[in-house]
Amino acid sequence: MTTNPMKNKNTAAFFAQAAIAFGTSAVGLLVGIAYLPLDVWQRLFLGMTALFVITASFTLAKVIRDAQEGSTVLSRIDEARLERMLAEHDPYRTPQL
Repeated sequence: MTTNPMKNKNTAAFFAQAAIAFGTSAVGLLVGIAYLPLDVWQRLFLGMTALFVITASFTLAKVIRDAQEGSTVLSRIDEARLERMLAEHDPYRTPQL
């Protein structure tokens, strides 16, 4: 039976790019909220909303990743079952009645 270990396809440069993009956008959002001509409670509301959007984005990304990993594991299990059935199959065996 062959095994296909799941490999990480992301490079360090891609990870760094994603981290820098996230940091830049989050800081830009918070600085933009801080400089809006609004009352303090309005700024706090926008800040809370921004943090909620960020945490919801992380949660959504995790759910999508978990669903993808789950389907990968199921396909690997099905593949292993098929390989086992093929290994145990003997085309020259006479059927038993």
